[in-house]
Amino acid sequence: MRKFILDIDPATGELIEKIKCSSPGEVASGVKLARKASKTWQFVPFKKRASLFKNIAKDLHKEKEKIGELITKEMGKIYRSAVGEVEGTAYSIEENISLCERGLKIETYKEERQVTELHRVPLGVVAVITPWNFPVGMPESLLSPAILMGNTVVFKPSENTPLTGKAIYEIFNKHLPKGVINLVQGAEEVGEALIKSDIDMVAFVGSQAVGKKIMEACSQNLTRLVLELGGKDPMIVLKDADLKKAVPYAVHGSLRNSGQVCVSVERIYVEDKISSKFEKLVLEEVKKYRVGSGFEDVSMGPLVSETQRKHVIDQIEDARKKGAKVLYGGKKIEGEGFFMEPTVVSNLSERHDLMVTETFGPVICIQKVKNAEEAVEKANKSTFGLGATIWTGNLKRGKQLAERIESGMIGVNQGIGGVSGTPWVGIKQSGFGYIGSVEGVRQFTVPKKISYKES
Repeated sequence: MRKFILDIDPATGELIEKIKCSSPGEVASGVKLARKASKTWQFVPFKKRASLFKNIAKDLHKEKEKIGELITKEMGKIYRSAVGEVEGTAYSIEENISLCERGLKIETYKEERQVTELHRVPLGVVAVITPWNFPVGMPESLLSPAILMGNTVVFKPSENTPLTGKAIYEIFNKHLPKGVINLVQGAEEVGEALIKSDIDMVAFVGSQAVGKKIMEACSQNLTRLVLELGGKDPMIVLKDADLKKAVPYAVHGSLRNSGQVCVSVERIYVEDKISSKFEKLVLEEVKKYRVGSGFEDVSMGPLVSETQRKHVIDQIEDARKKGAKVLYGGKKIEGEGFFMEPTVVSNLSERHDLMVTETFGPVICIQKVKNAEEAVEKANKSTFGLGATIWTGNLKRGKQLAERIESGMIGVNQGIGGVSGTPWVGIKQSGFGYIGSVEGVRQFTVPKKISYKES
């Protein structure tokens, strides 16, 4: 097991800090502390838990600039977006309080004199393992429901954003009783040690490949799971679509956070009758994008690492060799850091890895289709099923097509975001369980029946 991870600034390639990895003993100690704390935390009244979390939310608001700066330094996100992530996360805590309060309500069933009360009880100790692309928002989406529902946690942030993870931990730990939240740091080896330790559940957000490894490891002890995995989200643009709305969405949806979003637009299927016009408008929009440090006035920052940049460049070069047309960009930007050009690629098909495997980079991928039927067929031809969007001038038809798309979240003439309190859910190999919503927070508990006869 490696002893240190190197926290690198992706805009400069320079070392921010050398972070000590948690040893197997320290992982075991964190789990032991969580186990001890779970004996009392589960019986703390919900109103008291909620009060503590409201204080956590207030501190996140207070520290948004400081934590936003850490995010930009560690993973390259544009600073204003990083601050926005922290601020949005504080509001998410308020929503999770409301969801958990509803999720914990006792349900009563009656049948003549027979009464059954259905209680929700915590699982115990939850391992929370989170990614680097939303290093505050993603941890909160798992930490808050896990702890509010009565569990204790051992938290491992991404090895690419350890200082941001530590900052979150310190705010949570400041307000929670000792042992309710525990921090471990490191890469894959530390995650493996945590998953194989004395825990009751794993809550993970990350790649499909890592999710499969976690599921395999958890099968040994039948450890419960919630996995929010990757996506290869399709965007269908029909000939009657409003291109003034569809084009900006296609570009922003593909390039925001340098394309490092699990629900990025990764495949665009456009009807051939409007494909030329669509491509022309996309190119006009992409040319407005400025690339640079997240602390500058730019549209797009660096990729998180050289490894990630190489993966994206390799996919583009493979597509080029197999007949795809790189209409714009496609190369890394020489110099310090892990920057690359925003890229537009057309003449694509399923034989190109760029249309099959998750890219997680700033690439707009365009494939022509004859009609809506072909678009739906190609959109569904994937192991992923996270998000999707359909763009059409006929809302009724758009909704009908949405029902046929094999994804957990679908937007018609908009992104996948919906009404608050609804789940964040992937189907197929994009998710196992889900987060958000009353049913989502209940996945951090098990039902307990108490039955009796009325006197």
